[in-house]
Amino acid sequence: MKKLIFAVALAGALAPSLAQAQTLKIDMSKITCGEALAMPADLQSDFAAFMSGFFAQKSGRTFIDVELFQKNVASVLDWCASNKNEAVFAGLERAYMKK
Repeated sequence: MKKLIFAVALAGALAPSLAQAQTLKIDMSKITCGEALAMPADLQSDFAAFMSGFFAQKSGRTFIDVELFQKNVASVLDWCASNKNEAVFAGLERAYMKK
């Protein structure tokens, strides 16, 4: 019985810290090209998908053009190679406004 009470007390004490550990906020508008280029391939892919979805929603697109997505990602990475201190979001925003 004492072991059960100890286990429940320990679980109760750890629960708030475990829930807090799962909270992570990232301001996507502040990620620089240098940071994006340094991301592992899987995170770079997730980042590209998020940005693509964000701007697709802004323009009212409800479809995915995989070929266009791949071309856009390559274009952004190419642009980022010579603008490493620029925020990716800011560059995309400028390109979006030109359309």
